Formats: sequence, C-alpha cells, structure tokens
Amino acid sequence: MMIVRWRILPAALLLVLVSQVAVSYAQIPGRERTRINDGWRFMLYPGEGDSLVYDERPVVGYRNDNIVADTRATESGRGQSSSRALKAWILPTANEFIKDPAKHHRRPAGVSPGVNFPLVHTQFDDSRWDLVNLPHDWAITKEFYKEANAIVGGGMGRLPIQGVAWYRRKLAVSATDQGKSIYLDIDGAMSYAMVWLNGVLVGGWPYGYNSFRLDLTPYIQYGGDNQLAIRIDNPNHAARWYPGAGLYRNVWLTKVSPVHIGQWGTFVRTKEVSAQSAVVDLVVELENSSAAAQAEVATDLYLVNMLTGKPGGKVASFERMSATVPAGKKGKASASIVLMNPKLWGPRPTAIQSMYVAVSQVYVGGKLVDTYETKFGIRSLEFHPTNGLLVNGTPVRMQGVNQHHDLGALGGAFNVRAAERQLELLAELGCNAIRLAHNPPAPELLDLTDRMGFLVIDEVFDCWEKGKTPLDFHLIFPDWYEADTRSFIRRDRNHPSVIAWSFGNEVGEQYTADSGAIVAKRLYDIVKDEDPTRPATASMNYAKPTMPFPAVMDIISLNYQGEGIRDAPAYAHLKGIRTTPLYPAFHDAFSQKLIFSSESASALSTRGTYVFPVTPGISAPVSDSTGGNPVAQFVSAYELYTAAFGASPDKVFASQDKHLYVAGEFVWSGWDYIGEPTPYYGARSSYCGIIDLAGFKKDRFWLYQSRWRPDLPVAHILPHWNWPDRTGKVTPVHVFSSGDEAELFLNGRSLGRKKKGLYEYRFRWDSVMYTPGDLKVQTYKDGKSWASEVIRTTGVATGLKLEADRKTIAADGDDLSFITVRVVDKEGRVVPDAAPSIRFSVAGAGELVATDNGNPADLVSFASPERRAFGGLALAIVRAKKGFKGTITLQATSNGLNAGTINIQAK
Repeated sequence: MMIVRWRILPAALLLVLVSQVAVSYAQIPGRERTRINDGWRFMLYPGEGDSLVYDERPVVGYRNDNIVADTRATESGRGQSSSRALKAWILPTANEFIKDPAKHHRRPAGVSPGVNFPLVHTQFDDSRWDLVNLPHDWAITKEFYKEANAIVGGGMGRLPIQGVAWYRRKLAVSATDQGKSIYLDIDGAMSYAMVWLNGVLVGGWPYGYNSFRLDLTPYIQYGGDNQLAIRIDNPNHAARWYPGAGLYRNVWLTKVSPVHIGQWGTFVRTKEVSAQSAVVDLVVELENSSAAAQAEVATDLYLVNMLTGKPGGKVASFERMSATVPAGKKGKASASIVLMNPKLWGPRPTAIQSMYVAVSQVYVGGKLVDTYETKFGIRSLEFHPTNGLLVNGTPVRMQGVNQHHDLGALGGAFNVRAAERQLELLAELGCNAIRLAHNPPAPELLDLTDRMGFLVIDEVFDCWEKGKTPLDFHLIFPDWYEADTRSFIRRDRNHPSVIAWSFGNEVGEQYTADSGAIVAKRLYDIVKDEDPTRPATASMNYAKPTMPFPAVMDIISLNYQGEGIRDAPAYAHLKGIRTTPLYPAFHDAFSQKLIFSSESASALSTRGTYVFPVTPGISAPVSDSTGGNPVAQFVSAYELYTAAFGASPDKVFASQDKHLYVAGEFVWSGWDYIGEPTPYYGARSSYCGIIDLAGFKKDRFWLYQSRWRPDLPVAHILPHWNWPDRTGKVTPVHVFSSGDEAELFLNGRSLGRKKKGLYEYRFRWDSVMYTPGDLKVQTYKDGKSWASEVIRTTGVATGLKLEADRKTIAADGDDLSFITVRVVDKEGRVVPDAAPSIRFSVAGAGELVATDNGNPADLVSFASPERRAFGGLALAIVRAKKGFKGTITLQATSNGLNAGTINIQAK
C-alpha cells in the first residue's frame, strides 16, 4: 500500500498579534512598505457607469436566485471583446504568473485608454465625492432590497453590490525615490479592478478575491503628487453569496531598490522533521529593473517572539547565496540548513504554534539593497488512508468548519479584530480547522490561523468553465485561471496553517467525464508546479468513485456524499442529486488516499426559534410545513432540519463513527454569512451557521462542542421555557451533553433518566407537556455526575444589560469592541422571547459602526442605530475614532425598559 506523505511548511508575510496592523510599518533597510488606506475619495455611479469596460458581458434577464445550492453548474460562454473593451490592456498584468513566455500578453501600442477621461487626471475636482478609508465595502451600510423580485435577491444578500465605482487618491513621491521600483499592492478589490496613474492605464485584475501587484514605476512623477484612480465594476448575478463591493482589503505602496526580492519571492520548505532536527530549504527569487547585476543573499533565521510578532534571538544562518540577475529579468538563489532541536508548529488546542522568520538581505557590489522577511513554521504532515491526518507524527482529527469571507454586519471589508473574534468563538467550540469557502482570503486571516493554530484548506475557485451564475468566474476562466491559481499559491505557501490546496468546489466539470477531468488535471498540475509539498484536491458533491474526476486528486474531498444526499425517507420526495452514503465506495476505490468531508451537514436554524411539532427522526429537510415558519422566515432550532441536500449533525456523526478511516469534517458552516438564505430567499443571510451572523451561539453550538470537546462538562437544554400559549401541550425537550447519561426534571419532578444508545448524540424527551417553571438536567459520565443546567420561565422584560468582548481597544480607527445587549427580567435573566426595539447612542472618543441581532430575516440596515432584539439579544459594534483616546460610552435604550450603559477605553 502506498502512503502519501507531505512533510513541511512555512508561514506568513505578516504576523498580526494586535487588533489591527499599523498604518505604516517601521521600514527596514532597502525596502519601504506603507499601507495607504486613508484619505480616499469614492464615487458610485447612480446608473450604468461609464464606457471604460473590461469586456462586454452577456446580458442577463430576470433571474430567480432561489436555487438549491447543489444545482448542477451549467452556465457557459465568456466575455466578449469590443472596440471599447480594455481587456487587452489588463491581461499583461497576468504575465508574472503565466509560466510559458509564448503565452504572455503584450500591452497594445498607442495611447492608453481613458487618457481623455476626466476622472483619471489630477485636475479633476473630486471634492464632492465621499471621503472614505479602506478597507471599504460600499454596499454594507446601504438599505436592503425588500421587494419580492429585487434587483439583487437573497442569494447575494439583498444589498446594492452592483455598479461601477471609482476610488481616487494622491500619492506623494519624493525626488529621492527616483531610481527605485515602486509598486501598488492590492490585497483584494471586488471586482474587475483597473488602475490609472497620472492618466495612464497601468493594469488591473478582474477576479475580486486575488491579491495583485502593479508596477507604477514607469508612470511616476517624482518630486510631487501622483494621481491614483481605480475603477471597480461589480456585476450583479456574479456570485452565489454576498461578495462585498469595492476596495475591501488593504492597499499598500511598496518601494524597493532596482535589485530586490520579488513579490512573494521566497519559499521556505522543511523536511525530515523531528524533535531533534529539521532540514530547512530556502528559495529566493530576485528581480532586477536595472542593469545586469551580481547579487548576494545573506539569510539569518530567528525564532519569532509570539507576543510581539517580531524576531527574537538568531538561531541559525544560511550560507551566503549568489545569483546573476540580468537586466529586466529574474534570478534565483537557494540554500539549505539543518536546524537542530527545532521548535515545531502544531494545531490547537494541544500543540504550540512556534514560528520562525527568515530575514534575507540582498547585496549588490557589497552594498545592502533590500531586506525581506519570511515567516514560516516547521512541521510535518502525513495524509494516511486509514489513520487520517498526522501532524508532527501525531494523529489530528479535523474538526473543521467552512467560512465565507464576509464579517457579518461589517460586510466584506476586512477587519483583523472581527476575524479574530470569529476564530476565538470557533476555538471555544472545539474547532481546529477552517476551509475557506470558496476563494482566497485576506492575507491577515492566515496570519491569524498561523498564530491561533487552525489547520486550513485554502481554496481558490467555486467554478471553472461551467458557471453557477450568469456572470461569475466562468466568463474569464480561460484567460485568468493560470494567473489566479499561481498567484494564490505563491502568496499563501509559507503559512504553516495551510495544509492543503483546493482548486475547485462542486464544479460543473464533475459531470463531464473525461473532459472535466482534463480541466481538473490542468489545474492540479499548476498547483503542484507551484507547491509540490502539499496535497491538491477539489471538492466533489457529484463525482463518483468510478469517474475520472476524483482520480486526479491527492486526497478525496467529499461534500455531503459521505453520509448520503437525499437518501433518507424524509428526503424521498425531493428532486436533485440522490446519493447513498459513499464513504465505503470511495475508500475501496482509492484505498491509498485520505478521505475527509469538505462540507458536512448544512443543518439550518434560526437561533432561539422552535417550530412544532418536532420531527421524530434524526434528520429532515426543512419546509413550510415541517420545521419552517414561512411567515416569520424562521427555521426550528431543534437542530434536526437541513437543506435539501444536507443532513443533521446527528446523521453526520453516525456516518463518520461507522467509517473511522474518515479523517474529519468541515461543517457547513461555522458562522452564518450574508447571502444564500436557504430556505427563505426573502431573507438577507444564511441559516446554516453553528453561530449566527451577530456572533451569538445557536443551540447547535453545544451539540458540536459536546462532540469536539468530550472532556469538557457540557449540558445544554432546548428549547427555552417561555411558552405562555403552550400550557398543557407537548413541547419536546432535548439535551446536548458530553455526558453519556442524563435525567430531566420539571419543577422538581423527574421525567426519566436516559442513556445514549449506539450512534445517538442527544437526549430526547419528546412527550413533555409544557408547564411554566424550572427545567433542570443532570448529566453523568461513566456513572459519575458530570454537568447540569437549569432554565426557567422568566418574568417580563425590565431592562437592558450590556457586555463587551473587550473593554479596552486601540485608538487607531480599526480596532473594534463587540457589545452584546441582553434583554433581562428583574432577576437579570435573559428573556428569550423578548424583541423590543433598542436605540443605540455613542458619546466620547468612539463611534457606532454597525448593529445586528442574528435574525436572517431582519432587513433593517446594518448601519442603523436602532435594532430590534431577537431572542432577547442584540449586538452593537463600536470603534474608536482614529487618534482619539479616552472613554467611549455606549448607551442602549428601549421604551419601558431600564437603559443600559457601558464604557470602553480607547488607548
């Protein structure tokens, strides 16, 4: 039997250890990198926009976006060039990532497009445009479309993401910078970004999730201001979820000497890893924009101080490397060392996340011309077909979730603290792995997963040639697939948290036999050419073991097929993919490959809402007549109801426990996300998260925590016990616990003691008659008392209680405090059915950023200072005004209730 082993890896371009990175880094010799996020002017066209189009896209008529997520991808075609299309001027930006020089694109001769367009010139008066700071999502603060046949439907979040917008900013470039190479680095722009400097079209990048670099050097005017103008064109019908809009990640200005280390120009690989030693291989790629040069590279290795993110003591040095770098060309240098007694990187919660940084200094003629830092981690990976994933020789079960890129009420605009908060709650859950669905993340997210010890499946595409929506990536796939794939891997390959690459999710090519497998192999070969150290895969919800598609993959990545799709009796009436549980068939066909569930469950619920009667089975599809409330657009939180293609957690757990060779799962999804609101497309956001959009735990949280943290005493009762209209009616009580036995008491009377049976993951008392009062569960494990919980019928709401996740934040304009508002009775207990309207006001050194309540059907703008509580809870997000230190006071008021106040310190 062949066992595939991958030993390695590296880490990050920047380790973020505080709430947000500084505006400008302390510069290092030979290199200056400055974040240019402040002071942009922004304008969104009220209509169709202008004529400076990337290409001519197909016209889309009426489209119903209420489509089951596992619908076969069938959209075809591509954008068309025309006399006004600028595609030919943008394509050369991809050349850096197209391996065959014969396929490189040539910049057209002649006058740059847009040269006479006023918005690209310094003289244009943009003083009436909005003044914004980046990251910026132009849609997230707007009003939701509420009508039934909205321009942007529920699938894309009912927010006005569509349109053409411009961002303008002046760049002051000193005369002393003459002779340097000057680059614009954009971490993410949604989408079809095109960039002008001083009236000249520099280049751009159409795929909104990739990071990219543009060389500004030929167009710079030294000794004064330079006008930067960026056009964004975000089409409707281009995604299955909320994509965000605008310059939604960081933007940087990088200045280097003519001979320098290129963009993402280092690759650290480790092998033969043990506690005693590890081989560290370093490859450095040099670029040269001047005359031919002989360069030397000296690299020292430091252990990273995990408290500061900065290099600590030096632990080793590589031999000095030499490279000849021709004029206008590149050169490579490589070296290797054996590091004794290495500090290993490992996943949470048991391992330590040790990191190293390789500091490379480039010399030309004995003069230091560039310094480049590469953070990485030392660890070994083994993907075993029966033992699963082994990290540093230790088996690690993947207890993972899928995460979309939006940050709830903040939208697509990336914020380090918001992302960190998401990961903190997932860590509390017992999650140790993240699958990035279905696109490259902000680079800082991987810095967080490195630091916090999450394993990552890094994914690049949701579709290839076969599209899922009329205007998605399939239109540009032929031109951009290679550049997008190579740039994605080069950016992220030094992160130790990244354990595998996914180059596709549920693509339509699964259905096309050999032709689809050919496309898959083309992408697979690119991935392996860029990084042979990690496995490459694509997630499959249709491809079967006998088809050619899965044979391409290093590891078998299954969406829902392991536990079966629409195969249980409750799903028999549904149309769509129908699959019996396929773990055994895949294991037999690919006995040498690791198998895992890249998407599992897709259970649906709204926090704290319960619909009666309750299904007697362990898994059922939600509908208007079972588990769903179509009027309120709620899904029952008994956590038994699913999407049409999904399965309850209970069914998933049983399938995995019956097939112990399965290496783990990635639940769909960890958090709710904006868009794709199955089953109610009149809503704004999804129902499938273990945690709701505001960051409040659904009942399902304790079901997964009981499984993923079996040594943690957990006992959680559902539903709540405020049912004035259900007295004397059957109201089932379920308990989630890491214990193996439980006894339930209603007002002190035992309702029976139960043991979990084989393949059972909850305790059920399905015949309880509701009586107000106290409901208590006592759980046991191995015959000993384990954990207990008591819930009570509350009194009426009397006040608001505020609690902040952090009461001290940085006064940098980026850091955030997330403040939970609880509607409580006179005893201080949360009233679970309370829904008063709450008004927020902020005084002092801060401002209100957004509000939410976790209700997918709430179509009040996230920017509103008034929010109705949902399930007795609401959320306010506050930040300090940049440069303002002192006290931030948030007050929450509601008619007839005692107000709540909290102070946050900005330092």
